[in-house]
Amino acid sequence: MITGALLLAAAGYVHAVAIAPGAVLEARQASTTVSTASPTVNLFLQTSPEVFQGPTATGTPAFLAETNPAPFSGTFAPNRPLETALPIAGDTNNASIFQYMGNLSPYFPNPSGFGVNEYPLPSGSNITLLNMLSRHGSRYPTTGSGVVTFGAGILSATTNKTANFTGALSFLNTWSYKLGAEILVPVGNQELFDSGVLHQYEYGQLYNPNTKIVARTTSEDRMLKSAEYFLAGFFGLSWSNNATLEIIIEQDNFNISLAGYDNCNNSNLAVSAGGSNASAIWEKTYLANATARFQAMSSGYNWTTAEVYDAQTLCPYETVAFGYSSFCDLFTFQEWEDFEYSIDLSFAGGDMFQSPTGRAVGIGYQQEFLARLQNHTLTTANTQANITLDNNTVTFPLNQSLYFDFSHDTNIASILTAFGLTQFAQLLPTSGPPPNQQLIVSHMEPFGARLDIEVINAPQPVSANRTGSQYTAGPPTKYIHFILNQRTIPLGVSFPSCGARVDGWCELNTFIATQANALALADYNFACNGNYPAVPYGNITNGAPQITGPAKKH
Repeated sequence: MITGALLLAAAGYVHAVAIAPGAVLEARQASTTVSTASPTVNLFLQTSPEVFQGPTATGTPAFLAETNPAPFSGTFAPNRPLETALPIAGDTNNASIFQYMGNLSPYFPNPSGFGVNEYPLPSGSNITLLNMLSRHGSRYPTTGSGVVTFGAGILSATTNKTANFTGALSFLNTWSYKLGAEILVPVGNQELFDSGVLHQYEYGQLYNPNTKIVARTTSEDRMLKSAEYFLAGFFGLSWSNNATLEIIIEQDNFNISLAGYDNCNNSNLAVSAGGSNASAIWEKTYLANATARFQAMSSGYNWTTAEVYDAQTLCPYETVAFGYSSFCDLFTFQEWEDFEYSIDLSFAGGDMFQSPTGRAVGIGYQQEFLARLQNHTLTTANTQANITLDNNTVTFPLNQSLYFDFSHDTNIASILTAFGLTQFAQLLPTSGPPPNQQLIVSHMEPFGARLDIEVINAPQPVSANRTGSQYTAGPPTKYIHFILNQRTIPLGVSFPSCGARVDGWCELNTFIATQANALALADYNFACNGNYPAVPYGNITNGAPQITGPAKKH
């Protein structure tokens, strides 16, 4: 139950906070830093310095003109802006390892799609609404994460002269950790600005210049900046004339659908650790050779699998921060494919259908989206949706043709789960990737990921096979179209009632009917706050706790 709220607006911003009891900050998020309010400005009005912004440590600036070792062969390829052309052992197809880094991949459109081709809008049909849910851009690592600890350990070993590294690892003798914490890096700014430009080209005519829309983000620094860069790309530098940015407090004890784990206690506890456990099993398998290689080049330092994994993780983080990283070519192309799979396992078991809180973390946003489709506010506090805000058309407007929301990778994954997109429910074994794997995190949640949901009005039913005539006989029909990173998610795969359409669309009313049981399936209160045991990874397949019947107590 929400216990209080403050809403204040100025200069194109609304700061919104609603306090709710009983939440634990998600393990992947660091503890919040709160700025001191100006004596003349209310804490929740203040946008500079920010409030509830999280860690904001800035790393060493890039100096790629001095540090870039390119060209790596006889052909020079200019960096754009990152140096990604380095040769990788085992890469026989000139592929990019930066498309195998899971949620740490810099943004790229899904290269292979989700099983259907793309089709143009039939003549006479119109897109009437866009709901965009975007991830933030590329950023520094989380405070206290493994790479931070690894950096401190290497520096201690080299400073104390207890370790010496040779061969490909010799750079570690003078290396030190120079990354900041959690805020956007320059290419992260670019990713969101470019996304705004792209969306202006795709959907610019949906904006009514006589109106001012409300866009929503969270109070964390990278979330606020991501929204601002996107809006600058979409509207230009004077975006505050076109949009009001509603900044919702992201912190434990607050209801917020854009960070649904903040009010889902069990999502941060051992009962939801299946993905981390599964990933750790796989890491020991695929990094066995790399660990032996590293050990052979090290004296006075004993490498663990976790430390080798941290070294691999530093490649994407240093690359987006500095433009180049010496850690990248320490690993073979196969090891980068396997790195991707380690993150796929983590998401499957921690945030999606193999997690007991997979549906519950995303259910608040699913309910908000349905409310927008059905033109009503939310009045019942049965999820982490912020009812104080969502029951007020000032902060939860219903008359927009453009909705822009900004969130996090794991949260968006849970929202897909709450929608019931079982295309991504395939069990991923800890022994290696299965055939026809659907859940590939770099294709779904790279930095700057975006889920675009279109509502389309057609004058007649659109042909399901898109051959011959564009339309079939019948009345005007509305459709819904899910697009993740510029490729269609075929709704018929997850919802048979949508039909086996080659374009992946679903009739709007049919889709809404598929969502009727989503709230019950998520079982928010029990999933997030109930007392149930942790089970081995793979036992859960529907994104909710296994326990049912008399043993289940709310």
